[in-house]
Amino acid sequence: MLKKVECIIQPLKLEEVKEALREIAVEGMTVSEVEGCGKQKGYDEESANVHRPIVFRPKVRLEIVTDEDNVENLIRTIQKFARTGHIGDGKIFVYPVEDAIRIRTSERGGRAIR
Repeated sequence: MLKKVECIIQPLKLEEVKEALREIAVEGMTVSEVEGCGKQKGYDEESANVHRPIVFRPKVRLEIVTDEDNVENLIRTIQKFARTGHIGDGKIFVYPVEDAIRIRTSERGGRAIR
């Protein structure tokens, strides 16, 4: 079964995460610059509970489709290299993927992502 691992991380951690994913043989990923906020509404720890307007912070979204057997190693790697220890480090989401099709060759499933 295929899974999609989507993570939102700090932009300053992208190069470290990208290199670490290359080291564990991740063969493809999509990267997008995004903005967002979490439960602190874009503020640091000290001012998170004060009523203020929401502030969107720059983030990077990585999307990787992989075999189910690779998901836990992928998650561990992203956590290790994306973590700063501060609010706003991001989130990782895992979704089922029903199918994948390589447009050029019509290969499907796991063959389409290798």
